[in-house]
Amino acid sequence: MDKLKMHTPNRADDNFKKLAALFPNAVTETINENGEVVRAIDKDVLMQEISCTVVEGKEERYQFTWPDKKKSMLLANAPISKTLRPCREESVDFDSTENLYIEGDNLEVLKLLQETYLGKVKMIYIDPPYNTGSDFVYEDDFAQSASEYLANSGQFDAEGNRLVQNTDTNGRFHSDWLNMIYPRLKLAKDLLTDDGVIFIAIDDNENINMAKVCSDVFGESNFVGCLIIQTATDNNPRQINTEHEYVLCYAKNSVLLESWQAESEKAQLIMDKYKELKATFGSNLSVIQDELRKWIKKNADALKGVTHYDNVDEKGVFHDGDIANTVFGGYNYEIMHPVTGKPCKVPDKGFRFAEKTMREMIAAGDIMFGADETTLIKPKKRLENAKDVLRSVIYEDGRASTKQFESLMARDIFQNPKSPMIIERLINFIVKPGDIVMDFFSGSATTAEAVMRLNAKYPDKKIRFIMVQLPEDLDESISKADSRAKKILQNAVKFLDSINKKHTICEIGKERLRRAGAKIKSDNGLTDDELDVGFRVLKCDTSNMKDVYYSPAEYEMDLFDFMTDNIKEDRTSEDLLFQVMLDLGVELSSKIEETVIAGKKVFNVADGFLIACFDADVTDETIKAIAQKQPYYFVMRDSSLANDSVATNFEQIFATYSPDTVRKVL
Repeated sequence: MDKLKMHTPNRADDNFKKLAALFPNAVTETINENGEVVRAIDKDVLMQEISCTVVEGKEERYQFTWPDKKKSMLLANAPISKTLRPCREESVDFDSTENLYIEGDNLEVLKLLQETYLGKVKMIYIDPPYNTGSDFVYEDDFAQSASEYLANSGQFDAEGNRLVQNTDTNGRFHSDWLNMIYPRLKLAKDLLTDDGVIFIAIDDNENINMAKVCSDVFGESNFVGCLIIQTATDNNPRQINTEHEYVLCYAKNSVLLESWQAESEKAQLIMDKYKELKATFGSNLSVIQDELRKWIKKNADALKGVTHYDNVDEKGVFHDGDIANTVFGGYNYEIMHPVTGKPCKVPDKGFRFAEKTMREMIAAGDIMFGADETTLIKPKKRLENAKDVLRSVIYEDGRASTKQFESLMARDIFQNPKSPMIIERLINFIVKPGDIVMDFFSGSATTAEAVMRLNAKYPDKKIRFIMVQLPEDLDESISKADSRAKKILQNAVKFLDSINKKHTICEIGKERLRRAGAKIKSDNGLTDDELDVGFRVLKCDTSNMKDVYYSPAEYEMDLFDFMTDNIKEDRTSEDLLFQVMLDLGVELSSKIEETVIAGKKVFNVADGFLIACFDADVTDETIKAIAQKQPYYFVMRDSSLANDSVATNFEQIFATYSPDTVRKVL
């Protein structure tokens, strides 16, 4: 049986394999710096194959670069040997939920998710540090050489991956920020579905650089647009009062994007009012129409974009559209006026509908006639067909989102919480039922709440979320913060003390989800079966495997029993299971059943896709029962089999009952 690798893929090796598959004649061999023969790409042959102009050396070219960009690329590609450990006690509905809340450095987490969620995330929304000179950014250690980094399997020393203040007096002010965001975006791109998109909230400090780095990662042709989010009013005396932020949108492949439309929530408000009036006034259409128009006029600001839906007939609410063709040369035929019996006026450009379609619309009551034949007829555009489009300018009173967050949690414990309404709106345009939404700068977990709210409105969507957040130590952050931020952090610490939680930003996010989930479920009268407001908490940690697992040749085997000593003593069987799931690409939200077979604990994941047993002294009886379930994967410890007889029978048992099962060992 093959051993599991138990580390993330080396993206550079993967890229080499892709090139080798496309251009096998460009693959050669050379001697590396250690005197070893290694495979390599012959650049000259490759250039001949693609017949392109090569820009080399100091030759002028257009490019976006900064100090340490190459190291930042290596950082994205280098593998790590870490894992995600489940934390049942901090989760909500661990066994049934399909949502994930992951604590850890997002660079490491994004690497760990590459096998399992490659091409599976429909939408990513992130609100990364804006690099204002006073906020905090991740500092990835570029002091290490590439070889040192690889030798350490991508794990940073005590000085790496900590939160530091990127002050504007730092000579590498922009470079440090770019080196932080670049590898994360490269990894995030691979997680997107082919028609997936990423939304990135940013302000003026790094908006230009963010657009450039996104064009570098995603390609200029995959720029979808820039949203302007106005959330404040600034009346302070200055040159230009900034009242907005940006949300950049890039696609993995813009060619595959459909037009984005969503059910109009404003139209639904009119529909609700119409139903209320109909219940009051019955079939008196003229009164219903008059009252509806008064209500629409009174609420014009809230109904902006749909106020023209103010006509009522037997079928409901509509607005009168244009019957004329968009260009000259439309259809020309006679339509008789139902009262005068004379042909109605034909538009100069002709009718936009074919005669058969027009007569069907008339029969269905979807054409509005004028007082006589001299007035152009008009199609009735029904309210229930109204669609919303994503406009580039969105206004949202920032005070509303702060008030909503504080009513759920406490006052002044989080600076500038994002609006779940805006994120919910973005998600609604993009996702389909069962899609995954990710936020790897999760903060207070606004994106997760937005997913819950949308699922409550449309229960059939069943959108899933993956939140990732560094467990920032708030006590440490207080010592580095300015006066305004310090006060908020101190309030956050007091709040966490009141609920007996650790002083980390993750505890705020998880508590928000617990409270928001309960409130959304209660407000909408939904049960656990109808709405998933749970989340599995997973925490990024060192590998479950000892160093000997990765480099057994470096250890003298007579010092200890290798077969039983390659797993760390403090790790549980469920810890092992989740690292196996990462290694085999099994979704971390998969259903997990724990059973006992012949006295041994057995995990059944995703209805038999993966079965694992990590107990010692496993007998033929257990192996036979597992093989009879015919899993796609079966995983066990290398030392699990009870004796040599069981080891001898193992392959024969699987050959008899489930020859296609892929067997792996730790």
